[in-house]
Amino acid sequence: MFKESLSYHAVLYAALMLAVMWLGFVLQSLGFISGCSGAIIPLHPDGLKGILFSPFLHGNVEHIFGNSVPVFVLVFLLFQFYPFIARKVFFLGWFSSLFLVWLLPPINIFTGNYDFVCIIGASGIVYVLAFFIFFSGLFRWNMKLFSVSMVVALYYGSLVWGILPEEFFSQLEEPSRISWQSHLSGAVVGVILAYVFRKSGDRNKRFIWQYPNYYSEKDDKLWQDYKEKYPDDFSELPYRKKDDAWDRLDEIRRK
Repeated sequence: MFKESLSYHAVLYAALMLAVMWLGFVLQSLGFISGCSGAIIPLHPDGLKGILFSPFLHGNVEHIFGNSVPVFVLVFLLFQFYPFIARKVFFLGWFSSLFLVWLLPPINIFTGNYDFVCIIGASGIVYVLAFFIFFSGLFRWNMKLFSVSMVVALYYGSLVWGILPEEFFSQLEEPSRISWQSHLSGAVVGVILAYVFRKSGDRNKRFIWQYPNYYSEKDDKLWQDYKEKYPDDFSELPYRKKDDAWDRLDEIRRK
């Protein structure tokens, strides 16, 4: 049963994203990519290519390890539970959130100084997916998807603090190396996508027999056959006797 419910495409997409991230990190480690090459440089024309390449680049082993698990888990959850809109959400979230990062200048909120920075890493995508999955379950109010939202909130609820500048929490001796702009952009885009796609894909399913004008010739024939075979079940009988009648009708349907 588990094999039937598990989407192998979800595992494949998650593994593929993770593999490309590590390939990019290996190329960095070997010196093929250096400096700000492939990074987002806010408001700088050369930094636009970072919208495409920056999620595959990371500063060190700790950085890529910190993004690897949430990227794999969240990409898997997206394609597992939102297969019909997963690609749209993934790529729209990726490009729109990172373009928003490019538009946000890295200004120190206390001093007002503009810092030239190169932004790399997949944390922006992590925030897009985490906020999309969480708020999508709330907007749809589908119990299955809401349960997934609660799992994301349980394991990644602390991500909410990442959308705020570190200056709010500590006095930094040097400029922060964490791009809260990426986190904030990803969170905003994730919530917007959750609202935009709230009526798309997997919603509360409505069975055909729940529609007002539903009619099945097969069911009607079964019902007529039952009435002919057990006429006594339609007289005034005790409650338990009526329950037995329904049980017999179920047996007929199963045959």
